Amino acid sequence: MTKQIVLSNHQSSYSQMTNQAIDENKLYKKVAWRIIPLLMLCYVAAYLDRVNVGFAKLQMLDDLHFSETIYGLGAGIFFIGYFLFEVPSNVLMHKIGAKKTITRIMILWGVISACMALVHTPTQFYICRFFLGAAEAGFYPGVIFYLTQWFPANRRGQMIAIFMTAVPFSSIFGAPLSGWIMQSFHYYQDLAGWQWLFILEAIPSIVLGFVVYKYLYNNIQEAPWLNQNEKIVLQQHLQSEKKQRIQHGSLLTLLKDKRVLLMALICYCTVSSLTGLAFWLPTVIKSTGVDSLLKVGLLTAIPNICAVISMILVCRHSDQQNERRWHMILPFCIGGCGLILSTLFGHNPTLAIAMLCIAAAGCMVCSPLFWSLPTVYLDGKNAAAGIAGINSFAGLAAFCSPFIIGWIKETTGSTDIGMYFLASFAFLGAILVFILTRSQPQMRAGGSKKV
Repeated sequence: MTKQIVLSNHQSSYSQMTNQAIDENKLYKKVAWRIIPLLMLCYVAAYLDRVNVGFAKLQMLDDLHFSETIYGLGAGIFFIGYFLFEVPSNVLMHKIGAKKTITRIMILWGVISACMALVHTPTQFYICRFFLGAAEAGFYPGVIFYLTQWFPANRRGQMIAIFMTAVPFSSIFGAPLSGWIMQSFHYYQDLAGWQWLFILEAIPSIVLGFVVYKYLYNNIQEAPWLNQNEKIVLQQHLQSEKKQRIQHGSLLTLLKDKRVLLMALICYCTVSSLTGLAFWLPTVIKSTGVDSLLKVGLLTAIPNICAVISMILVCRHSDQQNERRWHMILPFCIGGCGLILSTLFGHNPTLAIAMLCIAAAGCMVCSPLFWSLPTVYLDGKNAAAGIAGINSFAGLAAFCSPFIIGWIKETTGSTDIGMYFLASFAFLGAILVFILTRSQPQMRAGGSKKV
């Protein structure tokens, strides 16, 4: 409290001096290099532990005699735990800070992920996946909220995009690693390859949990690597942005807001296409005739490389143009078309993977651009609760999509209809973005009145 009063009293007197003496672009690069790489590593570990079940499936189903429906339900039930614990976790983070919250989350999910190696029955599979979701709940929306404590809206889109490249990066490096672990460690020390997969890939999460506690700082004022003038400049930008945000009287009022509900639906569509793609991409690639697990892993990395390039370039251009509507609508449509075409060209592995590249490049870019909207609109505790609430609702999509696709594959013997199902959400997301940005023209990078 004392530091905040001192900052407020000296803000005006330092204003001209700091603006002249400090290069803002260099300052924000300094901030980004201090916090984004660590958060990315954490998210790589999180996403790897979340979706490595998609690779484990290639051996685990035969070993444990699980059906496709059991797998789909287990893959999706992760998000029930996520849904139930996400808002409380993010509200708690607003009170105790990011350092303690992210440390707790990472160590817990690492331990639970390793316990997946002990699964032998469907019930055990469901329980482990549920608690893995409960442990990880709050990490992603917590990071999005955390970034609002450092970056103004006109810089946040690109920062969120860079952070979210951890998702495709986790597949670029994790997919070949997962394939290699399962192939090389199969029945080593009497453990199957999929068991070693869960054990070995849980270790980085636990280690990073302790790294976060040592090196992550809750806010600008706590950071020892910023001098007082730099703190003033960063704080001024955030304070001026707060004047443009709307404060809601209560959490219930917030969740009843039509704009928040519309954003939740858009997020639902984003997560449906992304999650289905993440959990089933190895299966789709294998269905084209690729038999080696290592080759499946290497080929899975290719669409994710395209996604990284797309996320960085599109989000940077969106920030530069201060425009969100068409930067989201077009990728949604491109992603949907890619999913459909990957199915139509399923008989040709080269064309199928090329279309999956288009699908990943389109679908994955929508998520970081979407999260620039609620972070402009909501502030303080409302931002913590609203972001978590939106993401919790979207988590239902992450539960439904894998389960429904698993049921479709078991019923029809093919993933084709499942891919059409995912594509429909991409097109619906484009329509909802158009509706939101038409009725709320201030929903832009900087909160101005033109979309």
